[in-house]
Amino acid sequence: MSDRANHPSILFEDGEALVIDKPAGLPVDPPRRGGISLAAHLDALRLGFMREPTPVHRLDTDTSGCLLLARNPKALKRFQKAFEDRRVEKRYLGLVAGTIAEESGTIDIPLSKTSSEERGWRMVGDPSGKPSITHWRKLTGGEGFTLVEFAPVTGRTHQIRVHALEGLGAALVGDPVYGQPDPRTSITMLHASALTVQRDGKPPIEAAAPLPPQYARFGISPDDWRDS
Repeated sequence: MSDRANHPSILFEDGEALVIDKPAGLPVDPPRRGGISLAAHLDALRLGFMREPTPVHRLDTDTSGCLLLARNPKALKRFQKAFEDRRVEKRYLGLVAGTIAEESGTIDIPLSKTSSEERGWRMVGDPSGKPSITHWRKLTGGEGFTLVEFAPVTGRTHQIRVHALEGLGAALVGDPVYGQPDPRTSITMLHASALTVQRDGKPPIEAAAPLPPQYARFGISPDDWRDS
């Protein structure tokens, strides 16, 4: 199966929300250079509703997994407020290109955006930047990599990618901006594995995205990250 299969599947559905499993390689927003994005799938994701659903948050193009969509404008405002109020729990699985000795911890590195003519724009650790906090725990390891579960408290651009590099000392496998290409993958190995959104007067939205097949190239199976 291609790393860049571009058909999202549905993980959760009710009258105000969808959670889809966004494939790696599918941009949420239309790229400036043109090409397919999530927008091409929104009509099919109406599922009988008059309106197309609207993405509540963003995932990087290479990042697969749980993406919340609102099915009406009122739900969109409520979900955006839930993110602002930190009533959303997100978990990610990332392959770090190195061996991590510690078992768990918290990375607290403020981030800011920088750019240069040679390297373009990127996020960097900056004491005067925006507060950025990520909890993490080691799950398993292999030759030259470690599978890490990340639980971001804040939601800064490229937060996990920079925190892996600057907080754990190694970039994510395949990250073309903060790390190095890897012959086993054409994408950055980061997967939004679980999403929980608290709601007033209703059960929470809960979704989990299955491990993408490209992780098997590194000997990683679903049993390596399921909670016992």
